[in-house]
Amino acid sequence: MCIINDLTGLFYPRICLICSRRLLEKEKSICLKCISEMPKTGFHNNPVNNVARLFWGRIHIENCCSFIYFRKHSKYQRIFHELKYHRNREVGFEMGRLFGADLCCSPLIFTDLLIPVPLHPKRLKSRGYNQSEIIAQGMASILDKPVITNALTRIRNTKTQTNKTRYGRFENMTNVFKLAASELIKNKHVLLVDDVVTTGSTLEQCAIELLKQKDVKVSIATLGYADLG
Repeated sequence: MCIINDLTGLFYPRICLICSRRLLEKEKSICLKCISEMPKTGFHNNPVNNVARLFWGRIHIENCCSFIYFRKHSKYQRIFHELKYHRNREVGFEMGRLFGADLCCSPLIFTDLLIPVPLHPKRLKSRGYNQSEIIAQGMASILDKPVITNALTRIRNTKTQTNKTRYGRFENMTNVFKLAASELIKNKHVLLVDDVVTTGSTLEQCAIELLKQKDVKVSIATLGYADLG
């Protein structure tokens, strides 16, 4: 078996998703150098951050943060493309683990469970998996929290949010989600997880549904924050 693995590594070497350097044995998807150079937001250390500001005056969220900046044409944009278009579960889980490690030193460690933003069944079937769920699973493996996928459902399949205005995104997401199993979140502090936040419209509609259950608190964590500046 060791010989087979050695030959596989020789002819099909594992390379870093970001820089294409050959990965060391214990590196997964992304090399340590590229991990160390990730454009982290540091939002988990500052409750008054750009993600939190998206929801001011709209809905009460306990804490908000994003792990890294999502910038178009940057080398780290590939992480999100691999997640969304190439079904790269490994990079999603690993990024979730890295995110979870940062959150261990933040108020978000005091949440009770993680809920990934759900996909519509048709979208889930065509894509093959929910990237937000994979990220949440990676986070949960570090935070030691359960991931709940049946408390919130997506009842309307929406068109892409790309190129929509902030109002257009909000209108597009109205009446999209439904609280399906309220007993699962009763008296809980929910950590709502998504891949990227831009205007916050999707997350806001999810939070509105979750907060219909009495005595529920909601915090938000996304892998990326879309830096449009």
